[in-house]
Amino acid sequence: MDFKPIKAKKIYEEIVDQIKSMIASGTLTTGDKLLPERELAERMQVGRSAVREAYRTLEALGIIEIRPGEGTFVREIGTKSMTDIMSLVVMTEKDTLSELLELRKIIEVEAAALAAVRRTDDDIKTMKLWLDQMKQDINKQDLGELADMKFHYALADSAHNSLLMRLMNTISETMKNSLRTARQQLYLTPNTPQRLYDEHVAIYEAVVRGDVQEARNNMMVHLTNVEKGLVLDNENKNSKLNN
Repeated sequence: MDFKPIKAKKIYEEIVDQIKSMIASGTLTTGDKLLPERELAERMQVGRSAVREAYRTLEALGIIEIRPGEGTFVREIGTKSMTDIMSLVVMTEKDTLSELLELRKIIEVEAAALAAVRRTDDDIKTMKLWLDQMKQDINKQDLGELADMKFHYALADSAHNSLLMRLMNTISETMKNSLRTARQQLYLTPNTPQRLYDEHVAIYEAVVRGDVQEARNNMMVHLTNVEKGLVLDNENKNSKLNN
């Protein structure tokens, strides 16, 4: 096996992570002015060069803006930057996982309801395409994880709300980045792939029929079941790390 040596985190990376966390938690918001390099270095008891490198990194990521003669400011966060920040917070703060899963339910349950009203024939074909792919993956004993995610994207797209899709993209990317191992483990649990497929079929059929309440109910059942599996696996992983 080819293992790579573990490298200690550099000081400027710690500064970057702290600022990202402050933005994600709302402590820092768009337009806020950050401390000058010298003052932040004194507060954090680090060298000024580390702060300078952290600011350059955050600027490259599109998270802050350095204005000569004015200072350093938090920029409006785009979808990519927000995904990175949310992923960091979910992985480092214990209570955020359940909040992210809760947010996903709020968005996707209503997305299913809107899809039941607004879906087009092309939307139905796309959702059916990914359902069929899930079934093929199960028959081949593949994970089916990608088709699962694509189905959820297709359903959200069927709601025909661009802001909803941006939120969906951010949340889904964060889930993928933060819970990749847990999601794969969920699919490896006996009988789970078939159960998840059946739940997707129930959602799809309600949307096709135009049954708004049933689409809501079926999505809520599905996401609640997924939440139980992901949270349980995450708790087991944390328990092993702490023992």
